[in-house]
Amino acid sequence: MTKLSNRVLEMEESVTLAASARAKALKAQGRDILSLTLGEPDFVTPKNIQDAAIKSIQNGQASFYTVASGLPELKDAIGTYMENFYGYTVPRNQIVVGTGAKYILYALFATVLNPGDEVIIPTPCWVSYVDQVKMVDGVPVTVQTKEANHFKATVEQLENARTDKSKVLLLNSPSNPTGMIYSREELQAIGDWAVKHDILILADDIYGRLVYNGNEFTAISSLSEAIRKQTIVVNGVSKTYAMTGWRVGFAVGDSEIISGMAKVISQTTSNLTAVSQYAAIEALTGDQSSIETMRQAFEERLNTIYPLLAEIPGFEVIKPQGAFYLFPNVKKAMEMKGYTDVTAFTNAILEEAEVALVTGAGFGAPENVRLSYATDLDTLKEAVRRIKEFMEKN
Repeated sequence: MTKLSNRVLEMEESVTLAASARAKALKAQGRDILSLTLGEPDFVTPKNIQDAAIKSIQNGQASFYTVASGLPELKDAIGTYMENFYGYTVPRNQIVVGTGAKYILYALFATVLNPGDEVIIPTPCWVSYVDQVKMVDGVPVTVQTKEANHFKATVEQLENARTDKSKVLLLNSPSNPTGMIYSREELQAIGDWAVKHDILILADDIYGRLVYNGNEFTAISSLSEAIRKQTIVVNGVSKTYAMTGWRVGFAVGDSEIISGMAKVISQTTSNLTAVSQYAAIEALTGDQSSIETMRQAFEERLNTIYPLLAEIPGFEVIKPQGAFYLFPNVKKAMEMKGYTDVTAFTNAILEEAEVALVTGAGFGAPENVRLSYATDLDTLKEAVRRIKEFMEKN
């Protein structure tokens, strides 16, 4: 009889994917479900990127294996991107490309962690960080941030979590699920702390181009040469360029670590799909105007939906600065409706209001729910109306 490994038995299912699957299953039964689960732009990939992909298929370029760590031309495009948006140049040997930023994260953990090594992860955090660390026998050390501090970790909190086994600090700004952005001053203090204690900074910058209402994204890797040497930047094209299906992620940093990641990639996936690489070259170096159009649409949705959500009885929400999620605290709402478990509360909203949200439990936030505003305004308005109606029912 087949026996599953302890690794798989101990692994949690992604709550975002589970919520999305449940919403799709109910929809297939004929239910009028509005899903605000996935962090996936509702825009199709811009036409110039599509055309570049089609051209690479038609001229035969996409038919063959590439170097496992990515096309040299794509690495050059990433280098140009880093120069434009991070303000520093990166040679090819400090860049690796893989099958989505999610897989790049896993390849990084597999490259730098030995059994028992600790990764400090401020929570609420994206659902896959903790399990990915466990998958390579690392130890996730979560640091519970305070809502009063806009869900941002302080140096004092990080220092309290540090041990002689601390190897990596995971920093995600703008954050999934909270949408909060660390300021330059906060990042400087955290970066200096990491350098002092020789802790590798994993900067998950996937939402760095999606910031709103005059807020600014600061790349921690751009603050000083010492901090840059201590940082591995993980990024990709999924969110900014509406390319979730293309699965293109990359890492930039220390050449020895990047070389190790290339080795992991070569023994697991081989190269990222060739056609996606040619599409990504165009995304990173081609016309960027559609990117601003999409960013403005997200900003409009946030500014429209935030006040409506704040009016729902029992929902308390801080206005996010980036990404495309709202992360209301629903402790009072749960009490009003007689719930003590946020997942059960989220399920009730799905069954009764026919709106699919994601439980905060999987993000390390048992009093919150996450809703994505990466969908059209009409759907968002109707979803919020339904949740409000659900809360106002006796």
